[in-house]
Amino acid sequence: MADVERPLVEEHSLDRDCTTLSRHVLQQLQSFSAEAQDLSALMNRIALAAKLISRRLSRAGLMEGALGFTGNINVQGESVKKMDIYANDVFISVFKQSGLVCRLASEEMEKPYYIPENCPIGRYTLIYDPIDGSSNIDINLNIGSIFSIRRQEGDDIDGNALDLLQDGHKQLAAGYVLYGPSTMLVYSIGTGVHSFTLDPSLGEFILSNENIQIPEHGPVYSVNEGNFWQWDESIRDYIRYVHRHEGYTARYSGALVGDFHRILSQGGVFLYPGTLKKPEGKLRLLYESAPLAFLMAQAGGKASTGTQNLLDVVPDALHTRTPLIIGSKEDVSLVESFIQERARESQEVVTVRS
Repeated sequence: MADVERPLVEEHSLDRDCTTLSRHVLQQLQSFSAEAQDLSALMNRIALAAKLISRRLSRAGLMEGALGFTGNINVQGESVKKMDIYANDVFISVFKQSGLVCRLASEEMEKPYYIPENCPIGRYTLIYDPIDGSSNIDINLNIGSIFSIRRQEGDDIDGNALDLLQDGHKQLAAGYVLYGPSTMLVYSIGTGVHSFTLDPSLGEFILSNENIQIPEHGPVYSVNEGNFWQWDESIRDYIRYVHRHEGYTARYSGALVGDFHRILSQGGVFLYPGTLKKPEGKLRLLYESAPLAFLMAQAGGKASTGTQNLLDVVPDALHTRTPLIIGSKEDVSLVESFIQERARESQEVVTVRS
C-alpha cells in the first residue's frame, strides 16, 4: 500500500510563546499602573504606524505617486520624498486616535503638531523621524523610522514646546523600526533593549531578541568616507588608524537605522562627525541622535559628540544638530582619544605662541 502523503506542518522559528509588543511592555514594567498602560498603548500605536508604512513600502514600486520627490524643501533645507510625507502623515493620523499624545514633533515639521482634543488628558509627546535614509527608497535598500516618547512638562501655552529642550535622560522610551528583508521594531523603556519582528501572517510584532547587549569591542566601523577631507584632522587620524590595523571592516549603507542596527548586533562604531564648515554635524539631536543614544546606553554601549556624553546634551532649538559617535564602549572611547589628542596638541601650540 502506498504511503499516505501527510500535510506539511509549518515549523515556528520561535520556540517561545509569541510575546507581543504590548504584552512585553507591561511585563517589563511589572505593573498595570496608569503609566504602564499608557506606554503599552503608545507602543501599540507606534507598531500600527510601522505596519502601515511597511505595507506601503512593500508595494511602493507598483503604486503611482509612491516614489520620488515632492518638489518641496523641508525645514532642514532638504528635498522631501513622497514617502517622507506619507510616513509623517501616518504617525499623525495614528496618534490622533490615541487620546494620549498632545503633541508630535517631527524632523519634517518646523513646529510641533498639536492634537487639541487629546491635550486635556494626553500628557505625552512623540518625537520622531518618520523616514530615515529616504535616499535609499527609490533603489529599494533598507530604511527606518526613529521615535522617542517624552512626558509633557508645563502647560506649553505659547505652542513653542520649550519643555522638549532638555537632555536625553528625559526620554521615557525610544526606539526604531527597520524596514528590511523583515520589518523589525527595537525599543527600550529603560529596562534593556528588545527587538520584535513583524509576522505578516499574524499582523503582530513578536519578540525575537530580549535584553540585547552590544559587545565591548567590535570589528565594524561605519562612516561615509567620501567626506574624509571635510573632517577635522582628529577624525582623519582615526580613519588612518583603522586602515593600518587588522581586524576592522567598513560597512556603510547611507541609512542611519540600518547602520546602527548592525553596530548594535555586531559591535563596533558608527560615526557621523561634523565637518570643518559645519562642525555641528547633520543629524538632529531630538529626532535621531538622542533616541539612539538612549538605546545604546541601555545596551551597554556609549554615545558621544566626540567631547561630551550625547545624553547630556541640551538642545537650544527643536532642530538642533549634533555630531554622533555611537557604538561599543571601547571603540567610541578610541575615537574620543584621537579627538582629545588633537585638542591637547592645539592647546600646546597656543600656549607656546602666547
